[in-house]
Amino acid sequence: MTKTLRGLLAGTALATGVTAGLALPVMAQETISVTIVNGHPPIFLWVKHLTETFIPTVDAALEGSGYAIDWTEAYGGSLAAVGGELDAIEDGLAEVAAIPTVFLPTKLPLQNVTYNTPFGPSDPQMVMDVMDGLHDSIPGMTESWHAYDAEYLGGGFALDNYLLMTSFPVNSIDDLAGRRIGAPGPAVNWLEGTGAVGVAGNLTTYYNDIQTGVFEGVIVFPTAAAPARLQEVAPYVTVTNFGAQYAGTLVANQTWMADQPEVVQNALRAGAEAYTAAYIAEQTARVAAAMAAIAPDPAMLHTLSDEERARWAGVLPDIAGTWAANADGMGLPGTEVLNAYVGALQAAGASLGRDWTMR
Repeated sequence: MTKTLRGLLAGTALATGVTAGLALPVMAQETISVTIVNGHPPIFLWVKHLTETFIPTVDAALEGSGYAIDWTEAYGGSLAAVGGELDAIEDGLAEVAAIPTVFLPTKLPLQNVTYNTPFGPSDPQMVMDVMDGLHDSIPGMTESWHAYDAEYLGGGFALDNYLLMTSFPVNSIDDLAGRRIGAPGPAVNWLEGTGAVGVAGNLTTYYNDIQTGVFEGVIVFPTAAAPARLQEVAPYVTVTNFGAQYAGTLVANQTWMADQPEVVQNALRAGAEAYTAAYIAEQTARVAAAMAAIAPDPAMLHTLSDEERARWAGVLPDIAGTWAANADGMGLPGTEVLNAYVGALQAAGASLGRDWTMR
């Protein structure tokens, strides 16, 4: 080997070593630990899409950013029971949560406006759009989350058109007299004036409660009733058209969120947007199959006439007005939210069983 060739090879080796040395310190990636919580098990769509849509969307948005998230998924009561998710956020036990606002009518009254205006539209997308718009246009909506150190991420989940499932046939409200009916949170109010006895409950206990006679039926929605197999204990299905309901949203711990870089905050909001779209799409696709599952025998299925629906809505006390007045008394914009919500539905051409606005 000539001296010149040896010199060239040595120079090449030195250059390669220097280049390799410069390439070694690749940009370090910071890993952020995040616990995400919901009290329901993954069989329900709003939990399923945390795993299938929200988390993958956030992860994808962070690719190449220098940040990654190490997720701990805490569902089905493993960290918080149904309705306890907000406490987990406020206490710093979880960084992100799907909060079922329906079970928090006292802590989050404004987010329960839909449950205090029953017999509204059956379209969950319409309800979601209006509620998201209220969060954007009425400061009190987002500020109400801040009282619990929670930051609204946007979107969320609305439940498909509520109906009645019972262990006895229901053709009119007259058939409800003296019957004990389970309902989620403020939906118990939908039974006032009908003669039924409303009992607060939730999907995790409905099956056993009906089976053991705690109550004789439930107010529920098809896409949750089917996986819960409620038709086995409550085979009579009455399509009451109570309407789709805003039931919850995604939030982050506000203090934790403020400490995160902008790219992480934006990724969480992008995840919430994708989550809502995927949830609504699958929910819509599932409704027909869910109805077929819970009412396989047409003889056990009854749809209230428009007149009977209006009659039911008419016998109810002014639950919306009472709700708004109570929220106003707490220093919250209850009347403003009520009128804005109903007004937006009317502007969208929704079919309402009753005009709940405050004049």
